[in-house]
Amino acid sequence: MAQRTRYKRGYNFAFLDESSKKELRRAMLKAVAIPGYQVPFASRELPLAQGWGTGGLQLTMALIGPEDILKVIDQGSDDVVNAVNIRKLLVQTTGVATTEDTQRATLIQTRHRIPEEPLCSWQILVFQVPYPEPLRLVEPSEAKTREMHAEADYSRLWVHLYEDIVRWGEITIGAQYPVMVNGRYLMDPSPIPRWDIPRLHMADHLNLFGAGREKRIYAVPPYTKVEPLEFEDYPFRVEDFRGKSCAACGSTSTFLDELLEETTGKRTYTCSDTSYCAKKRAARD
Repeated sequence: MAQRTRYKRGYNFAFLDESSKKELRRAMLKAVAIPGYQVPFASRELPLAQGWGTGGLQLTMALIGPEDILKVIDQGSDDVVNAVNIRKLLVQTTGVATTEDTQRATLIQTRHRIPEEPLCSWQILVFQVPYPEPLRLVEPSEAKTREMHAEADYSRLWVHLYEDIVRWGEITIGAQYPVMVNGRYLMDPSPIPRWDIPRLHMADHLNLFGAGREKRIYAVPPYTKVEPLEFEDYPFRVEDFRGKSCAACGSTSTFLDELLEETTGKRTYTCSDTSYCAKKRAARD
């Protein structure tokens, strides 16, 4: 069930002033209009340390309304410190209803995961992004990466992927696997696992990405092509969980976190998405 509370007086609704919200919304509109393009914005000071989701939080603050139902997750979980603190700040400054049920939420802020349950067209997924520049692997200069994006010159990254194959026999990038958006812009999908990359392709919902420290916003609108970089003879592949299942709900079709029991040394697996796991357990019981 969604839970609603009254927000603290003395704060503007959703903390940010209205002028800041308008600037953020304009930047988001531009990002939606040019999928995958990094739009600069003036990142605001928040009562939250940089690196803890200030970029995504500013987008959420600019979008959220009194009737929204909010969900905040970190690594798929609703209960870890980052998610709890961000949810608490938003509730205190908006009073909006919150939920752990993915299908009930209208606005979802996430760090490092896409929910397992498919999202609908009326839902918005906001990503917290630490480093938005996918070319940082091969080029340290910000001015040069801007030029490379303008010219769609991604040859150096292709060479980097080729060298990875020569050295290790495969592309070893795990999280933040680079993707091509709408056949034009190379994009960093935030540190989501490869498992989640296919969920961005032609999705029904709007994906917004905010990097507070780097002062960049970008977006993947609904029904947009998102294609991971791959070679014909070395195709993109997701993590392999064959033969493994969630110890709590028995799922074999979700992204699993590996746990090591200190006393026995036994390895077990659980669903990264705690909401999905709880629903499956409830349905089973």
